[in-house]
Amino acid sequence: MRIRDLLKLKPFQAKRARPLTRTDSVSFEAFCNDSPPEKYPEPEITESSLIGDYKFSPAKLDDGGEGEYASMPRTRHTSRGTNKSIHPSLPTILLVIVLSAVFIILPIVYLLNCFDMVYKHNSRRYVTNIKEADHYGPSNLVRQQFLDAPRKESRLIKIKSLPYPPKPDYNQCKSLTEAEKFDCFPDAGANAEDCETRGCCWIPAKTKPKDANVPLNIPYCFYPANYNTYNYINVTESGFGLVAFLRRSYRTAYPEDIHVLKMIVKYETETRLHIKMVDPVNSRFEPAYPEVPIVDRAAINLSYSFKIDVLRPGFKVIRKADNVTIFDANNFINMIYSNQFLQISTKLPSQYIYGLGEHQSNLLLSTDWNRFTLFNHDAIPQFNKNLYGSHPFYLSVENSSNSHGVFLLNSNAMDIILQPTPAITFRPVGGILDFYFFMGPTPSDVIGQYTELIGRPHMPPYWGLGFHLCRFGYKTLNETRKVMQRNINAGIPLDTQWNDLDYMNNSNDFTYDKENFNGLPGFVKDLHSNGMHYIPLIDPGVSASEVPGTYPPYDTGIKMDIFVKNSTGQPFIGKVWNKASTVWPDFTHPRTVDYWTLMLKNMHEQIPFDGAWIDMNEPSNFLSGSFTGCPKSSLESPPYFPAVDGGVINYKTMCMSAKHYGGLHYNIHNLYGFTEAIVTSFALAEIRDTRPMIISRSTFPGHGHYAGHWSGDIWSAWADMRYTIPQLLSFSLFGIPLMGADICGFNGNTTQSLCNRWMQLGAFYPFSRNHNTDDGIDQDPVAMGEQVVASSKKALNVRYSLLPYLYTLFYRAHVFGETVARPLFFDFTGDPETYFIDTQFLWGAALMIVPVLEESKSEVMAYLPSGVWYDFYTKSEIRSKGQTFNLSAPLDTIPLLMRGGYILPQQAPKQTTSESRKTKVQLLIASDENGTASGEFYWDDGDSLNCYEEKRYSLVSFELDSNVLRSFIVYLGPDIPPNLGSVTVLGIQKPVTEVMVNDLAQAFKFDTVHKYLVVDKLDVPFSKPIVVSWK
Repeated sequence: MRIRDLLKLKPFQAKRARPLTRTDSVSFEAFCNDSPPEKYPEPEITESSLIGDYKFSPAKLDDGGEGEYASMPRTRHTSRGTNKSIHPSLPTILLVIVLSAVFIILPIVYLLNCFDMVYKHNSRRYVTNIKEADHYGPSNLVRQQFLDAPRKESRLIKIKSLPYPPKPDYNQCKSLTEAEKFDCFPDAGANAEDCETRGCCWIPAKTKPKDANVPLNIPYCFYPANYNTYNYINVTESGFGLVAFLRRSYRTAYPEDIHVLKMIVKYETETRLHIKMVDPVNSRFEPAYPEVPIVDRAAINLSYSFKIDVLRPGFKVIRKADNVTIFDANNFINMIYSNQFLQISTKLPSQYIYGLGEHQSNLLLSTDWNRFTLFNHDAIPQFNKNLYGSHPFYLSVENSSNSHGVFLLNSNAMDIILQPTPAITFRPVGGILDFYFFMGPTPSDVIGQYTELIGRPHMPPYWGLGFHLCRFGYKTLNETRKVMQRNINAGIPLDTQWNDLDYMNNSNDFTYDKENFNGLPGFVKDLHSNGMHYIPLIDPGVSASEVPGTYPPYDTGIKMDIFVKNSTGQPFIGKVWNKASTVWPDFTHPRTVDYWTLMLKNMHEQIPFDGAWIDMNEPSNFLSGSFTGCPKSSLESPPYFPAVDGGVINYKTMCMSAKHYGGLHYNIHNLYGFTEAIVTSFALAEIRDTRPMIISRSTFPGHGHYAGHWSGDIWSAWADMRYTIPQLLSFSLFGIPLMGADICGFNGNTTQSLCNRWMQLGAFYPFSRNHNTDDGIDQDPVAMGEQVVASSKKALNVRYSLLPYLYTLFYRAHVFGETVARPLFFDFTGDPETYFIDTQFLWGAALMIVPVLEESKSEVMAYLPSGVWYDFYTKSEIRSKGQTFNLSAPLDTIPLLMRGGYILPQQAPKQTTSESRKTKVQLLIASDENGTASGEFYWDDGDSLNCYEEKRYSLVSFELDSNVLRSFIVYLGPDIPPNLGSVTVLGIQKPVTEVMVNDLAQAFKFDTVHKYLVVDKLDVPFSKPIVVSWK
């Protein structure tokens, strides 16, 4: 089911439609997608992947036997102008019979022999839509088998058992360096006999570990060189790229090996390659979200080559411009494709790799035998633990400073291994191998290409970029109001008040405690009258133990039959915050859209909230499974067990055998929070008719198109504060720019010194919220004392003054897929020193944030890439040749640096964004060494849906050159920004004697010490070009 099918209401489709800028001519049968045929009609003529026999195409191979498949002229069938009756001759009839025998009968006989189709049995594997198998069937016989099968049951064809692999040649084994060894026994309990049964080398380390299990390090059991896995048996070019079939030579150690694979290669755009490896006989689970484009025609002017040698296994993806191999499938040396264990490795062109979240780690990932487990999980963040989201995407910076990205579209639990080769190994426990490659060549290009595929980040409401206040433990409305008001009285800018589940009645969704939170609706209306907003917590779990007829969220859900089911078809029952038991809505079910919208609408009619905080949606469960555990099966105990926290795959979540409309929980688990975000975004847009403001704990690729994220239940500790920066920057790579951490920490008690520095850093999280647990001390700024109040006011006033710039960065993320908060190497890829830095970061290209991350420090070391930089506060100039500087950092100050060559729009900070938006625009200009600078300013009403798409915005660009500043109207819509009020220009080397604004003399100030010019008291509209010059 696609998103467009799930969300049936047409008004919302008009509002929320994501314009596709890719190929819109698609073939439903050419590729595995479940979009409705009427949405994607079959073209006049389609070169389907189903066409073609099992023959090589030698004409397409070069002299070396290596094929580079690119676009070639193809003939089109056209209708003739005449319709003559032709009587075939006898030789023609004989020729047709011979050709039929060669090209139809023989391939069918071949398939019958290959797959032993005489014996069949039903599979217990859950299949979402059996007709998906049509797209991969190599013959009409296979196609008919699936058409005759039940909807949620596939027909497996029994394959003849494969032979065991030969024993390893230890001369080959000893020829491999330690870095070249790929683990052949990733399971526990490796030993020499079992290792050699797999055909692998057993050479244990000289020093044995204390643990009986083989550590994640140089493997004892590893693949010999030229280990035989899958070999090509057919390669055929198609209209979108090529289709290849591969056959396995020997059995693996995992049950239900898939003997024949189909590899579909699509040249989707000039910079995006798609390689999909599927079982051509049996349907396997594929995530329906994110909704990716379907392409059935190869792009031209490709920036990459896809190379294979049909006589050797493996493939390579090469960037044409520099001939760098960005993905080398390593001769498929360790490739496995079984029912519940898939594995593929590639050598990396460098050791510089980023992404693979969600984890607490450095930004630059270590390739020294490092494992990242992806399986959404409710846990306190710490190293080497799977956390709330799964993002099997990485960005690599090559030694040449070019970049590329790789995305595996797979929602199953997986381990990803990095090793010193350098190389990466993917090990999902289900689904298919579905890779996308992004050629860059810059890091920003890669993220733009990635978000073009998975969905551009949503445009948040302007007020969502203000400061937010919350805690778990506001036991009453009076306490909520008291804490909020004391911070407002202290002058802390504040836009949104939040409540954790304290406001609920018995911790039940869609209710509020009419005793302890009596007057909540009136409180929210008062917030609105003061230009503020309100966001409550909404967990996915619904109480299943209320008196029948007293709790509509449960009664209605049962009536609509939309709750996740257990293996027997009854609602799956677990336990979270509800007093006795919990059921969960199935967000892949079409009726859940109506259910969730109705529940939120009923709640909104009582409490006119402005956004949704969706938590506990990994999904989290206080039980491991249900009250009686989980049924024993390979779903709960897969043949390969990823290194998930808790030691069992259903630890603190649902049973893997639980059933969703879209498939088994085994496959759906990592999609649960993402699908909730999709449905919640739709519901809020319908209810409020304004931009949804949603913050979710669980995420998956594409999540940023609908919602933001926060980093969960981190500790109040200096180390945790430090690691929020690489986590923030990683989510920028994942296309989720609206991200932040609980300022001052969630778990444990913060300290004044920690909260002081964390409030400064948190003022520059794109999503800025102070929040903590119910058993901790109060940690709002006022509660932490005068020093924290002073620091918070200073940092947040800077944030609010820069909101026009920050909002413009979100516009560029929404339209072009650019990052908002970004690592230094994004803008200084030619400087390898920046590859390791994750204690400083940038807002866009123009502003560097250098937080203090150690206690009792009043200065901080900062690396400044080559160029001109300016202290944000003093406006003094710093020229760097790529050096480290010691920056002053008094207790109330976070060092900020402006980069020469950029123009930032600003407004005066006020108590709320509503007030700040009414002030005049200010321009802060940092000239580079040549006295030039540029920038832009995006403006809309800050809250309406689809302002950019419906051209209800204004965009102004600026250029500084030769002492002249000019504005250019890129687009002028109905929403025009406030007038220009002031201009500040940094880096003017000579004293200024005259300033002209639109040819009129203007008063000014010039600082001869720090060499900057201030032209204020202006009132110039942006509806016409503006020219400011000086001598």
